[in-house]
Amino acid sequence: MAKSSTKAKKAQPYDEDMLMHWYEEMLLQRRFEEKASQMYMQQKIKGFCHLYIGQEAVSTGIESAIRKDDQLLTAYRDHGFALTRGMSPNEIMAEMYGKRTGSSKGKGGSMHMFSKEHNMLGG
Repeated sequence: MAKSSTKAKKAQPYDEDMLMHWYEEMLLQRRFEEKASQMYMQQKIKGFCHLYIGQEAVSTGIESAIRKDDQLLTAYRDHGFALTRGMSPNEIMAEMYGKRTGSSKGKGGSMHMFSKEHNMLGG
């Protein structure tokens, strides 16, 4: 059997700062979603609330692979992406509460996070 002349590239290890950054992003998403779930159960968030629990690594990984000037269009479970894009937890939660201080002035709710500033086109 002939040996391949091309060698596979060895994966470069990630530095501690990058790993910690990813961990903190995923943890923020998890804690945010836990709070959103709690508020939804208390009927403080009206309508639908599609949580992102268990998918935090997806938005964190995608965000690390794209540029800030890339536009991002998501599906309904978009809270994690909104956080990784740089939208504040307060702005996102305000949107879920239907408040004017929300990213879409309270009109998009949980499923339609939008921020032109963050290139977040929502669900």
